[in-house]
Amino acid sequence: MIDSCIILFSDSPFYFPMSDFYVTWDDYHQTIEKLAIKIYQSDWKFNQLVCLAKGGLRVGDILSRIFDIPLAILATSSYGGTNNQVRGSLTISRDLTMTTANLGSHVLVVDDLVDSGVTLKKSLVWLDRQYGFYIEDIRTAVLWYKDCSVIAPDYYVTYFSDNPWIHQPFEGYEQMQAADLLSLHPTE
Repeated sequence: MIDSCIILFSDSPFYFPMSDFYVTWDDYHQTIEKLAIKIYQSDWKFNQLVCLAKGGLRVGDILSRIFDIPLAILATSSYGGTNNQVRGSLTISRDLTMTTANLGSHVLVVDDLVDSGVTLKKSLVWLDRQYGFYIEDIRTAVLWYKDCSVIAPDYYVTYFSDNPWIHQPFEGYEQMQAADLLSLHPTE
């Protein structure tokens, strides 16, 4: 059976195009706020946020501000190729970036979405191996949860049974060069 989350080249005999889900900046920020509400309503007390960057960076930043909780960043990368829609091998940074001396004991790991779930699942293993002696409880939160994920997040806003490709509002910057901005914002 072909996993509908796997992105294959269009000339592959097993290519199944995915549906598309487009997100505006307003939708994006409202979805983060809805995620904050779900986390708040759970009454779970956490003292550390870890965002998976790049996708979870904006989510983590906003949640850190709303909950007034320190933010740590774990850089991860698994997509590249045309329009960043080709899944490659997962790369995880060597360490967390954080402004506290130690990681908190009750950690909320956030990302923008859980697609295959591989990044989230392996990041949890990485956190346990590197910082497990600090962590008493760990939970996960994403904006969008796809059915084909190998892991279910603890908190999410939207569940997709059809596993669409999610087009986020900042994707335009991935195709842009700094010189392109001159045509949008001519200097005086």
